[in-house]
Amino acid sequence: MSKWFKSGAPWIWLTGGAVSLSLVAVLGLLLLIGWRGLTYFWPHTIYEWQLTSPEGERHTVIGEIHDRETVPVAQLRGSGLSLEGVTSDTLDRYLIKTGNREFVPLDFRWLLETDIVSRETPAGLAVIERSNHGNFYGYVERVLEGDRAVGGDVREQLQRRIERVLELNDRMKSLQRGDIGKINFQLEKLRLQQRKLELEGNATEEAIAGIQAREQQLRADYQVLERELFAMRDQARRDNVVIRDMRGQEVTLSLGEILDVAWPNDMGPMAKTGHWFQQIGKFITGEPREANTEGGVFPAIFGTVFMVILMAIIVTPLGVVAAIYLHEYAGKNSLTKIIRIAVINLAGVPSIVYGVFGLGFFVYMLGGSLDRLFYPEALPTPTFGSPGVLWSALTLAILTLPVVIVSTEEGLSRIPSAVRQGSLALGATKAETLWRIVIPMASPAIMTGLILAIARAAGEVAPLMLVGVVKLAPSLPVDGNFPYLHVERKFMHLGFHIYDVGFQSPNVEAARPLVYATSFLLVTVIVGLNLTAIGIRNHLREKFRSLDQ
Repeated sequence: MSKWFKSGAPWIWLTGGAVSLSLVAVLGLLLLIGWRGLTYFWPHTIYEWQLTSPEGERHTVIGEIHDRETVPVAQLRGSGLSLEGVTSDTLDRYLIKTGNREFVPLDFRWLLETDIVSRETPAGLAVIERSNHGNFYGYVERVLEGDRAVGGDVREQLQRRIERVLELNDRMKSLQRGDIGKINFQLEKLRLQQRKLELEGNATEEAIAGIQAREQQLRADYQVLERELFAMRDQARRDNVVIRDMRGQEVTLSLGEILDVAWPNDMGPMAKTGHWFQQIGKFITGEPREANTEGGVFPAIFGTVFMVILMAIIVTPLGVVAAIYLHEYAGKNSLTKIIRIAVINLAGVPSIVYGVFGLGFFVYMLGGSLDRLFYPEALPTPTFGSPGVLWSALTLAILTLPVVIVSTEEGLSRIPSAVRQGSLALGATKAETLWRIVIPMASPAIMTGLILAIARAAGEVAPLMLVGVVKLAPSLPVDGNFPYLHVERKFMHLGFHIYDVGFQSPNVEAARPLVYATSFLLVTVIVGLNLTAIGIRNHLREKFRSLDQ
């Protein structure tokens, strides 16, 4: 036994066990997040309960089972329930998502098993997904075109007309963001151009008349597009659907507010799987709504990826140049050691401190100076003097800069000195040696630092709350208006979206599954970015393997 311990084998097994346990824990956590998030999009069974109240009145509740728990009877009686005739120690209760917000006080309610008379899963129960007020549950009675009932199969007519409305909605969004958006952008530019002329004292009658003529033409074009938009909006609101809800009353809903309809109780496994994939696709490509508790997260995905790519473009040259100077040019003295210690210590600074620095230096000082120098006509409305994606990328670039510097220095130190000396002996300058020999051989280490930087930056939230991220961005940082990339705009981020939905949502129960789904999506995005960087690093490693040998 003593020889076995001295051989070091126990420590090898202990290390291997610790690594295995860590991997199992990480995979288990990812599986839990994925399961809790992805099952949210599965078409759940819709139940119809017959309930009795303590006064003996009966009523109907329609909805999905959101959660189930076992509660001690003593706890229920302590909360004021009499529970006469109950002899068991525990009772089951169900958290039901009922929807129909216009006619019920809450989206969710608890049902105690002693109040349930019967529970059924009748065919024909529909789930109506709406752009406002959440889901609506009930039985589809008929489809109306104006005030006239439409004949034929109700489901087929409803599905066909919903597809027509969705197509109209896409055309309206395209019109608003395309031609109408360009006109609004040009009108704002004309306003700023006139104000700039006034500030410079060059506002001649001829120049003002030209601007006003152009403005009148744009407004005339706007009126034409606005009439076209209103016409499409009227067409989208033309059709209605009549649904019988759990109160037994008929409710008329406009198809202009309906996004989808499904009959989960009538679906087979294949239909449910197809609907599941469709809902996941809508979650990834759609826009948020209902205070981020419903809809998709595409703006948050785009903002996260765009900010990380912009951060990588900024931090890579800065980190590589700093590492080259410290390793190749800086003298081996106390000052260089102090700089290296400072770089290492920067990696331990809390991220919120970087956010405060970014807000004070980048936003207020640098952005405010840019506004005063180049955009005085827009003041007091700031252009660069407010939080935006550029300042977020710069803040995270400073935050991750030590990682890139340290990793690049380690790569430079692994390159044999004989390679440098051989290049110099053949007549190359030091700059040529660095550019053609040293940096290519160190590129795998540079990519390693970039991978670590991406992994940290993509998950940071605290500094972004100060320098650019918002709950809901009105537009993406990219559009069809020059200069196409608008780095001064605020943006959405998956990490902040998780925080907002999980802790700032007005409807916590409805938002909880979206927290898991968005968390799983954030991990997926980070893994995708890292795998891309790892693939590039492996390619570079194979490309320069002969130089290492």
